[in-house]
Amino acid sequence: MADLPIDPKKLPVHVAFIMDDNGRWAQRRGLPRHLGHKAACMRLSSLLRHCRDLGIKVTSFFAFSTENWNRPKDEIDHLMEYLWMFFQNNIDELVKSGTKVYVSGERDRLPKDTLEICDRAVELTKDNDRFAFNICLDYGGRDEIVRAARLFASDCLEGKAKPSDLTEQSFRSYLFAPDLPDVDLLIRTSGEERLSNYLLYEIAYSEFVFANVYWPDFDDRELDKCLVEYSKRNRRFGGLSRG
Repeated sequence: MADLPIDPKKLPVHVAFIMDDNGRWAQRRGLPRHLGHKAACMRLSSLLRHCRDLGIKVTSFFAFSTENWNRPKDEIDHLMEYLWMFFQNNIDELVKSGTKVYVSGERDRLPKDTLEICDRAVELTKDNDRFAFNICLDYGGRDEIVRAARLFASDCLEGKAKPSDLTEQSFRSYLFAPDLPDVDLLIRTSGEERLSNYLLYEIAYSEFVFANVYWPDFDDRELDKCLVEYSKRNRRFGGLSRG
């Protein structure tokens, strides 16, 4: 459990992570970049467990973006291998902990082995309802919004919907994970302060915390610091300050 003063009543429901600078973490240690991604997957496992221990219900992790295909093939192959290992090593724990797995992103370009183990995790956890774990693979926020718009347009053409039916809530039904709540807290590691096309629809009223450590070094205590910072924020959602 956390050793920092975190008020359980002020914990976010949904925390999203941008896991940044794994390659630089490895290079600064004289290691190949891909070993930074291996360390990143190990860190993901421990932080997911810590979030459950704290009672954080929903977590999203940006594992691979639509732009990451521009990286060297060898690095991509290693990353997909480590993601496969992550699910292989954690799937039993995900099932037993009552965690439901979501995979957000396009499917067509993912390696067969990666796609198969993701689908297996989704199937084995589909009835779980204590926690939700959303891993974003081949994901882009703009791509998700455009995809949702196309799906709605298709429904209109098929007579299943009318343009006047579209609301913020109905539009959400076309997103990759429509039943997940909006993000309360977005955390990005490495000190970079940008969103990188991540969950653009879901972060409309999120709080942002930018942690000045590389993702493989972002341990439980670093997360606790972010949660303490979040607990001090006054979330107004466009209304007046409550003091």
